[in-house]
Amino acid sequence: MKILQYLVNGISIGSVYAIIALGYTMVYGIAKMLNFAHGDIIMVGAYISFSVTNYLGLPAILSVIISMAVCTALGVVIEGLAYRPLRGTPSLAVLITAIGVSYFLQNAAQLIWSSSPKNFTSIVNLAPLTLFGGQLVITGEVLTTVLVSILVMVGLMLFTGKTRTGKAMRAVSEDRDAAQLMGIPVNRTISITFAIGSALAAVAGVLLCSTVPTLQPTTGAMPGIRAFTAAVFGGIGSIPGAMLGGILLGLIETFSKAYISPQFSDAIVFSVLIIILLVKPAGLLGKQIQEKV
Repeated sequence: MKILQYLVNGISIGSVYAIIALGYTMVYGIAKMLNFAHGDIIMVGAYISFSVTNYLGLPAILSVIISMAVCTALGVVIEGLAYRPLRGTPSLAVLITAIGVSYFLQNAAQLIWSSSPKNFTSIVNLAPLTLFGGQLVITGEVLTTVLVSILVMVGLMLFTGKTRTGKAMRAVSEDRDAAQLMGIPVNRTISITFAIGSALAAVAGVLLCSTVPTLQPTTGAMPGIRAFTAAVFGGIGSIPGAMLGGILLGLIETFSKAYISPQFSDAIVFSVLIIILLVKPAGLLGKQIQEKV
């Protein structure tokens, strides 16, 4: 029965990785840049939710909505101030800027909330589901996380496939210059993409801290790196790929900790990633793009 419990735990943490990876893949797919500050927006979202519930005494669901609103605004501001002026410059400049934004957010959080860990109270009030006479327990946090990740993936696929803004995002992703010639506001479209990705980061931060109830300025760093790995694993730029990569990464991490060694779990995860990329460089569901020169 332990293997089923490990499976549930792997799917749970994998679902959090999937939500974060969806934010990464949205930004990369449309703006063609890697926002390494994404993990720190996760941390900001968790801190906002923590502050709203603990300092203001507001309901948990309202704290999530406020957290999403703050992170959405933060993502748009970061894109406008830090990334938009560098559009068209070498990718290294954007990468260095993203790392700088990451350090800025971590230090700002440390100044505002201090570096001491905070005990995050779960926002989920669902009763755990007990199966097989108590041998398998599925907590409310697990059920909520998996359900939210599925809803987010389906919602993003419908949004990008059916709405006018979503189609504009796909056009910008295919050819930014051609999209601009067709009258699509490229800057606004990329800003909307950052807004969506940052809102997802807030949701992921709250769900992550509901599962692992310790909050500090570096909370989003490792989950952000693992989620980026998941996005590459599944095929960065692919929404189903981000979901698949997140779930698989969570399962590999959980089973390697349980059956091999917790110390080597990260090494095993990245080793699997390397093997996958050697066999299929675009990722599991990614498309190989051939460039004409």
